[in-house]
Amino acid sequence: MHLMMMLLALGLAWLVRSLVPYLGKFTGDKWARSLFLLGFSPIIMGMTAISVICMGYQGQMLGIDAGWLSYTLATIWLVCGNLYLIKQIWLAYLSQKQIRQLPQRIVLGKIVRILPTAFPYSAQIGFWRSQLVISQGLLDSLDEQHLEAVLAHEQAHAHYRDTFWFFWLNWLKVLTSWLPHTEALWQELLFLREIRADEKAKESVDSLVLAESLLQVVQQATNSSSGDITKGFSAAFNSNLLAHRLEERINNILDESNPNFQLPWYVWVVVFCSLLPFLAIPLHYSNPI
Repeated sequence: MHLMMMLLALGLAWLVRSLVPYLGKFTGDKWARSLFLLGFSPIIMGMTAISVICMGYQGQMLGIDAGWLSYTLATIWLVCGNLYLIKQIWLAYLSQKQIRQLPQRIVLGKIVRILPTAFPYSAQIGFWRSQLVISQGLLDSLDEQHLEAVLAHEQAHAHYRDTFWFFWLNWLKVLTSWLPHTEALWQELLFLREIRADEKAKESVDSLVLAESLLQVVQQATNSSSGDITKGFSAAFNSNLLAHRLEERINNILDESNPNFQLPWYVWVVVFCSLLPFLAIPLHYSNPI
């Protein structure tokens, strides 16, 4: 029975991810939809695996004997996922350690770390309390007005704690990287993350200046080499992964409409539904002695 639970969770996870091309055609809140499509599958599978481990490999459930197979598969999946998580935490720690060695400077009233490279780069790097890192090349290539727009964008990432939340979203992505459309969903969320930061930045800087800043930085980046810039655990102003959507992002900056990035109430209903595997635990009972 435990194996049937796991197969059911796997089938549901696969079904949800298979609907990505079809759900993407509907209008609505892209942010909430993308979060759901990326997060539901690993969460439902994780909750099922935990419930199977809690019930153990002995006893019965609804008259069907439990066994080693489902228990072993659930354990392997969770162990592998947690080992990857530990590895990423360690890499993030090393990244933070490297960033703390960079010189500090006050730029337009903000404390930043200066990266000694000609590549135009700015990013929030870290966990809950991220640090702003700016390259010397960016400082040299932008005037004060456009540099202020870049800083406003990065401050928006800090406001939303993007480095923290996307660290965990990336973990969920890796757990189900073998499911269909995983990478496409991840790229969509990265793009929407930048759109959200742009919208927040527009509250304090002119949208045209912000668009010009993005265009200038991307143009400078295409003529430079990134070198050994830290790419993990960061929210960068001009991610290479999003370069092919530059025009779309600039159009969004210049658009006066305000996209919705709030999570609707039904998202929490979905989160509750992902906990349903735990309701099966009382149905499991040990074999009588």
